[in-house]
Amino acid sequence: MMMNDHSSDEQPSRKLIIAVDGPAGAGKSTIASRLARKLGYVNLESGAMYRALALKAIERDASFDDEAALVELAQNLHIQLEPTIGGNRTLLDGRDVSARIRERDVSEAASRVSVHPKVREWMVARQREMGAGGGVVMEGRDIGTQVFPNADLKIFLDADPVVREQRRMAQQKIKGDVAASVAAELRERDRRDRTRAASPLVAAADAVVINSSLLSEDEVLERVEELVGQKQK
Repeated sequence: MMMNDHSSDEQPSRKLIIAVDGPAGAGKSTIASRLARKLGYVNLESGAMYRALALKAIERDASFDDEAALVELAQNLHIQLEPTIGGNRTLLDGRDVSARIRERDVSEAASRVSVHPKVREWMVARQREMGAGGGVVMEGRDIGTQVFPNADLKIFLDADPVVREQRRMAQQKIKGDVAASVAAELRERDRRDRTRAASPLVAAADAVVINSSLLSEDEVLERVEELVGQKQK
């Protein structure tokens, strides 16, 4: 766990569980990481866990449609999220796969393996274990609805699809002809996330929805920090 210089003076005795949900490209990973650093909390990335499983499936040549095979892979892999100044380092069975799991083939595979109910059931159980003690900022697509329905604070971070596509392409430094395929992949990922039978992407009834289309990263973070402050009073 990373602590800032003033955490002992500022943090309440009870550590909060903060859920940050939203679609791909909405900026939730960045906001969750920055917020966790400011609070001295652990940043739990559910997406990194699904990506790690997807990478394992790629390496083992397992079908993304074979739920039983994917669950067996999940039960026999070890995922660690290690906080660093630049964000979490993801270890898969002891290997640093932080960069590899952000590549396009793994991103696409993660979206496909995550639709399976038994895979999500296994992941949710692990995520609850990791965050049960509080003091966590957990981001994903079903944290506030499924993983931690009783989270102290739920944020649903959204943005216009075109804005999200532009952010993703800028993040991955994509230009030219490849841009169209990336945009299509993002739209397809949105469709799968929102229509899957198991834990579809939807804002929790008690979540605070923040549309970041016209907001800077700092402005979003400031708004979220205000909400955290209200919960800590």
